[in-house]
Amino acid sequence: MMTTKILFLHGFFASGSCIPAQALRQAFAGKAEVLTPDLPLHPHKALAFITDLCEREHPNVLVGNSNGSFLAQITASRLGIPALLGNPYFEMTRFLSERIGAHEYKSPRADGRQHFVIDQPLIDEFADVQAHQWDNCRPEMSGRIWGLFGENDHLAHFEPLFLQHYTHACHFPGAHTPTAEEVRVYYAPLAEKLCTTSRQ
Repeated sequence: MMTTKILFLHGFFASGSCIPAQALRQAFAGKAEVLTPDLPLHPHKALAFITDLCEREHPNVLVGNSNGSFLAQITASRLGIPALLGNPYFEMTRFLSERIGAHEYKSPRADGRQHFVIDQPLIDEFADVQAHQWDNCRPEMSGRIWGLFGENDHLAHFEPLFLQHYTHACHFPGAHTPTAEEVRVYYAPLAEKLCTTSRQ
């Protein structure tokens, strides 16, 4: 019986069916259950959804990418769950302010809704969450929340900010969104190591 659970949190334009999510499920086939839900667009709803899911499923580790890592850091530090933050985007307001308007998700969502709008109220909501994202940081989690940074990531540049709060920064030769191969070679082994820390 598989008892290890990993919760993957996708990026802002992605969904639970995105390539990194599929690759992580494949990498852990037969070894762990990988949960890859679609996240709500609004950050308060997303955090409530993730918290509820963690309390029901008790994942051993959270794995995020971009906005998913932003949300994972908040949840992991609050609940004491190890996490791997892939290319975390800690200043989502900057990201969103440059992209106001109508958009389409880059991978299918389970509810069939593919279109969404970035507007000022959404940015304001992210600003509120962003202002409090480090509120639950504590010393005992400094070595249990790891960062994984793409050397060719031209979107997010938050390793210095990450290292103000956490100690483990790793690198891979990829861009902001990892390929399936990069997930298999770099994300999965680190997630597996973090799973062991959740049992210590």
